[in-house]
Amino acid sequence: MKEIRFDVQTGLVPAVVQDALSGQVLMLAYMNAATVKQTEESGLVTFYSRSRQEIWVKGDTSGNYLKFVSMAVDCDGDTLLVKANPVGPVCHTGDYTCWGEEKQAGSSPDFLKQLGSVIHQRRSQSPDTSYVARLFSKGINKIAQKVGEEAVEVVIEAKDSNDDLFLNEAADLLFHLMILLEAKDKSIDDVVTILKGRVK
Repeated sequence: MKEIRFDVQTGLVPAVVQDALSGQVLMLAYMNAATVKQTEESGLVTFYSRSRQEIWVKGDTSGNYLKFVSMAVDCDGDTLLVKANPVGPVCHTGDYTCWGEEKQAGSSPDFLKQLGSVIHQRRSQSPDTSYVARLFSKGINKIAQKVGEEAVEVVIEAKDSNDDLFLNEAADLLFHLMILLEAKDKSIDDVVTILKGRVK
């Protein structure tokens, strides 16, 4: 991340918070060097209150936390874009955003990127607590075999008329394919790039 230009007088920088899944703008608050560090280390978005003159973790009072995903600095270095997964309404009024907007659904590409991020995180967890980690512990041959098994199940369900079973098997196939991509240190974006090249 490029250098942040905190205000020389206040030590603060405005932070625009965006829903990591839908891209919806949720709120605007301020951060200083300490809250930027705390956000990255704790995984919970943390701000500096100008009115109370103190650090505050969003959600400590309401339980409506912002789970940190990423942070970027704008071209001038004086504004942050914080992407997070909100737990409940963001505004103190009970609205989903501080502009009174309702929650928007995320697009399919955004969700798949988020799913890829979750798979990447769970890869390093204990096999005793995570199915994804357990699959990784068995090696790439087992992961590839699982993709093959799910593909066969999709074909079987496609021959019948139960749409619910078919879609569930398709979801299983896509999920395990993304695990295989992670095992090969690739992502869904790499696949999309190839598909875009074929559309030209």
